[in-house]
Parts: sequence; structure tokens; C-alpha cells
Amino acid sequence: MNTRVEDCSCFTIRRAARQAARLYDAHLQPTGLRITQFLILAVLAEVKTADINALSERLDIERTATGKMVSVLVRDGLVQADPAPGDARTRLVELTMEGSRLFIKAVPLWQAAQRQMEALNGKQRVTALRAELTGLAMRNAAAAGAAADFTAR
Repeated sequence: MNTRVEDCSCFTIRRAARQAARLYDAHLQPTGLRITQFLILAVLAEVKTADINALSERLDIERTATGKMVSVLVRDGLVQADPAPGDARTRLVELTMEGSRLFIKAVPLWQAAQRQMEALNGKQRVTALRAELTGLAMRNAAAAGAAADFTAR
């Protein structure tokens, strides 16, 4: 049985994701944002208001991690998180004016990161990679049941 780390699909995907995150973080550095923070701001710019669970689902990030990232953005004055009307347990998150300004400033930097990713890897290849990764069947619910099936083999 071959157990080389380089042959592990998860390792390869995680390594590529970390390298991509470093590229985007470097471009966003002048704003003080990391790509994960930028993506939260981008979702909020699109939908205006979302609760932590909706952000977690949209970004496919664990709820507790999303909550921690939102707390940092609240601390920095970029978003506000207020109790939902009728359910104080749910916090609704939205951009502040400062968050909107910073997001607008960050968009061209993110676009430059997108262009560099395409320049380094080819636009068609990057587009195809996004489509392939989007189509991979790895959702937690499906994976949990499937893991038991494959382990028994």
C-alpha cells in the first residue's frame, strides 16, 4: 500500500489552498484583511444581512470559526452583529460604513490576486479547476455515510 503524503488527495488540495490563501493575503495586505475576512465582507456586501449560520454555510466554514472571525471584524468596526428581532440567540451581521469603505478599497486588490492566479496558472486552467473543485462530492453529510462504506472494504 502506498502511503506517500504527496499521493493523498486531501494533502494536495490543502497545500494548494494554503498557497492560494497566501497569494490572496499578500495582495490584500495593504487593507489589513486576510482572504477569509474579505470573503465575509464580500458575502455581506452581496446579501446585506446574514446570520452566523448563513455565513458559515455560504463560505463552508465551521460555525464556531465563523463566529470568531465575525467577532474580530466587529472589534475592528467593519461589521456589526446585533440580535435578531424575536430571537436574541441569533446574531444578524451586516457591514458598517467603515466595513463598506474597506471592502470597496479591497476589491481591486482581490481582482489583482485573481489576475495573478490566472497569470501563474492560465485562465482556462483556473476556471476549469474552480469548476472541478465545485463539483467534487465531499459534503460532510455525504462523506460521513460514505466513510463507513469505504472503511468496511
